[in-house]
Parts: sequence; C-alpha cells; structure tokens
Amino acid sequence: MRLWPSSLAGRTALVLLVGLIVVQVAGLTIHALDRVDIQNLAAARLSAERVRALIRTAVFSPPASRESAVDDIDLPPGMTAELSDVPEARGGPPLPPPMRELLRIGAAGPPPPPRGQAAPSSPPPAHRRMQLRPREGRDYFISGLEGRRPGYLLSVRLPDGAWLNVHAALPPPRPWHSPTFLIAFILMTVAAAGLTLWAVRRLTRPVRLLADAAERLGRDVNAAPLPETGPSEVATAAAAFNTMASRIRRFVQDRTEMLAAIGHDLRTPITRLRLRAEFMDDDEQRAKMLADLAEMEKMIGATLAFARDEAATEPATPVDLAGLARTVVDEAADAAPEATEKLSYDGPSHLTVRARPVALKRALANLVGNALAYGGAARVRLVPPSNGQIRLMVEDDGPGIPAADMERVFQPFQRLEGSRNRETGGTGLGLPIARNILRAHGGDVTLANRPAGGLVATMTLPA
Repeated sequence: MRLWPSSLAGRTALVLLVGLIVVQVAGLTIHALDRVDIQNLAAARLSAERVRALIRTAVFSPPASRESAVDDIDLPPGMTAELSDVPEARGGPPLPPPMRELLRIGAAGPPPPPRGQAAPSSPPPAHRRMQLRPREGRDYFISGLEGRRPGYLLSVRLPDGAWLNVHAALPPPRPWHSPTFLIAFILMTVAAAGLTLWAVRRLTRPVRLLADAAERLGRDVNAAPLPETGPSEVATAAAAFNTMASRIRRFVQDRTEMLAAIGHDLRTPITRLRLRAEFMDDDEQRAKMLADLAEMEKMIGATLAFARDEAATEPATPVDLAGLARTVVDEAADAAPEATEKLSYDGPSHLTVRARPVALKRALANLVGNALAYGGAARVRLVPPSNGQIRLMVEDDGPGIPAADMERVFQPFQRLEGSRNRETGGTGLGLPIARNILRAHGGDVTLANRPAGGLVATMTLPA
C-alpha cells in the first residue's frame, strides 16, 4: 500500500500506466511469438533447400568424386554432411510433422539443365534417378536431435547403397534482435506515459480547484465563487458548490442580523434597569444590582461576538505577528500593573503573516487573559515558520487541566470547577472564540500541560 498514491491524479495515472505496461507486454509477447515462428519457418526452409541441394549433388555425382562434391557445397552454420555405410538417423527421437512436411524429401529430383541448354527429352537412366517416394525405413530415416536445440538428423540412401547423413541444427530464435526495436519501444512508452500524465493532470485539475475552493470557503465565507466552466460534470459540480456557498453566506448573514437585533433589544431593558437601580435607597442592594447588570451586559456582548464570528467578515491583510504579540502583552500589563513581571514576549522582532488583525488580536488577547486569570502568568513565545506553520505559544504557571477536559473547554459556556479558580468570573466563551478565529485563518488552538507545571496554549497559523 505504500506504492498506492494518495491523490486522485496519482491513482488514475498509476492505473493507466500499469494498464499501458500490461498492454505493451502482451503486444510484445505476441510480436515475439510471431517473430519466433517466422524465424523458425525461415530457418527450416533454408535448411530444407540446402538438404535438397545436398541430396541432388550426392545422387548425381559419380561415387569417386561424391565426397569432394558434398564438401564443396556451402552449408549454413550448424549443418554438416558426411557419407557413410550406415544410416545415423535410425532409432532417434521422432521429428515433428511440420518439419517433415517442410523437408519434402520425396520432391528431390534431377537438377535443372544448365543455362542455355534444353531439357533432355528422355529421362535419365534408372541408376541416376533418385526415387525416395517409397516408404520410410528403407530409403531414408529422419529423427530429431538430442537436447534442447531444435534440429534434425537425416539419413538418405544413395543409388549405390551408400548413405548421406546430414546433421542440421537450426539457429535459436532471436525475437529481440532488431536494432531499432528497443528504441521504438522506449519512445512509445515514454510518449504514452507523458500523454497519460498530462491528460490525468488536466482532467483532475477541476477536482483540485474544487478542493481549494472548499478550503477557502472554510476560511472565508465570502470567498470568490468557482468558475462554472469545463466538462458538463465539472460545471454541474461547480454550480452546486456555488449554490451551497451562497446559501451558507445567506444563513450567516441572517443569523448575524438576528443576533444584532436581539442585542439591540436586550440593551434597552438593561439600560432602563440600570437607571432604576440608581434611584434605590439601599446602597448595598444598588451596588449588587448594578454589578449583576454589568455582568449581564458583558455576557450578552461576548455571546453576540461569538455568534457573529467577526473573523469571517474582516478582510485579511499583511500583519506583523511579532508586533501584534508585543502589543497584546503591553496592553495586558497596562490593564493589570501588578502582573507586569509575569508578562513577557520571546521571539523574533518581526514576522509578517497574512491575517485579519482585529480578530487575531482578539484571539491572542483571550489566551493571554485566560493565562493571567487562571494561571497567574502569561509568557508569549513566537516560533519562526517550520513545515509551513507558525506557532505562537502562551504559557502560564497554573495547575493545568485534566487531559479529559482538554477539548471540553473549547465548547461554549464550559468552565472547569476543580482545576481552575471559578471566582475569577468569565462566560466560558474565550477559548471557543479563539479557536473559531484561528480555524477561520486555517490554523488551530490546542492545549497541553507543561511537564514543569502549568498550561501551554499553542496557536498555529499557515506560514
């Protein structure tokens, strides 16, 4: 499975290339088998022609000069001929029928007349005629050669009773002997592979664009729509995606307008209650009521800010993340002078990223505020880009939180009762707001307990 690509383009290209290789191998195998058959047929025909020439020469040569005449014949490699008193082919392995038919021993007859002379009107004497048509076993014997090399052994009885023994070893087939075959195969394979890769990348490009558009929509609900062009299936998918994005934008807009109206309507009775509380004679009750109204107004503001998800509407611009972190630390020190020594920044002096500055500042301020409120310190550390990510960590000196509650604290209105100080107040929306903002930027927020004690909140952003 390690060789199986993860992308659609890689898998499609791999399947097509494997299919191409299988087709090429099958075609080359058929070509090689046909070439072997043709080579065997050509070699057998050449061998048969030389055998018939040997037989004619031996038959029509006088016995005294027969041996020299046989030796003077130009034989192909692997073929030898000799005269003997006994047949050597007797009792050998049988020869395949196609080879026997190709040799056509019975067709050997008198040689043609010399050029310029007419053919004799009467047949040659009987002792000069070769009649091999009688049954095998008396006039000739044929057998195959021992071993793997193809060939045969032929013994022919001459008119005077001598035997002509011919050893013919056929040359082995060479299906890949063509000098241009390998070059043509490589060129065909490279051209087909290149065309396959180009076609796959071009055909899967709309899928990649759709994935990129879905990722942009997750970061920015107002991202530009996809072009509805290309093949009908791609255009239909792009139109469906644009319709879905439009419905999401309309839903977010309707929710924002509804919450804005609710916030406006709630602030009016809260203001009236605050005015009525000012006219109370009991100072203690008046102070408690005003504190409750202030807490209620703060909770309404935080809830509306969380529901509006302002990070989705603010435009992204280049931001100096290092300067933003120092500003948040300085503002926290101004708001809590007694905690100045417990606030610090460590990291590069400048680091520019593309982000929504107001939303990102709010997320970092929430993490710093939580670290001060629950951990008694806030040390901000910025790590330069690594593996395409930027890390911004906020460490505190508090007791930490149980591992089972690491994700629960990111749910809205969730506050821990045992490991954190509940008397510090809060609405339980600081961490959810920070995570929403970071995820809208393509990053995230995670929590982890430090080995030396305390908690570290790690913000990640794409570099």
